[in-house]
Amino acid sequence: MQKQGEILFRAKGLIKTYGKRKSAGAFTALKGLDFEIKRGEAVAIIGKSGSGKSTLMHLLALLDKPTKGKVLLGEEDTTKLRQKELNALRNQRFGFIFQSFFMNANDTVLNNVMLPLKIAGVKPKERRERALEALKAVELTDKANNKASDLSGGQKQRVCIARAIVNEPEVIFADEPTGNLDSATGMRITNILFSLHRNRNITLIVVTHDADLANKCHRQIRIADGKIVKDVLMPNHEHVPYHDYDVDGIADETERFVEVEE
Repeated sequence: MQKQGEILFRAKGLIKTYGKRKSAGAFTALKGLDFEIKRGEAVAIIGKSGSGKSTLMHLLALLDKPTKGKVLLGEEDTTKLRQKELNALRNQRFGFIFQSFFMNANDTVLNNVMLPLKIAGVKPKERRERALEALKAVELTDKANNKASDLSGGQKQRVCIARAIVNEPEVIFADEPTGNLDSATGMRITNILFSLHRNRNITLIVVTHDADLANKCHRQIRIADGKIVKDVLMPNHEHVPYHDYDVDGIADETERFVEVEE
């Protein structure tokens, strides 16, 4: 039985290097990260462009593998899984929302939302029922038969949210979900995400530059130059340990409330 607050992700010594190690062109995007994420948390990963935040999300989402270190999902060491197992795990337990939508523009909204279920081998009747239910959750049932190319940016992002929740995931990974939207539409997308997070107990992991979105999360993990420089609990959320990191990434195990500086 899954319990709120139990450890869902453990990152242990995560290092990610692009290019051949020790070569002149090698670039280390992540430099030995250690942290945990609990089931049911909403976590914002923040930092400047090039800080390593998207790389970190890709490792947690099992879209890429670390050069060194490992990601544990529960007690399972994901670095030991074969590609077929990783693909099945992502499809069954994760949902994804991306800034660039990644939709088939010439297909219908309904078919775009049904895609994860088709990949999972769900029968057509059930696929349709579950996709329509997901569209209802984001108030887009009336657009089910429209082509994706006919939608506004905000509507496309709501379709992406429907696609992310259609397989009833434990975790949603959102990479700059409000990045291409105006402020009013971005706020609507934020409200939908956090309503789903609360009502369905979905663990939410967001990479964002949007301060309003980040401030709605339980935690903010700030990345700079491939290291965690600050990991804070946001005010008005349940108290959990706060870790402040020095330049060598060594945690000071004090417990306190601190807002992330922007």
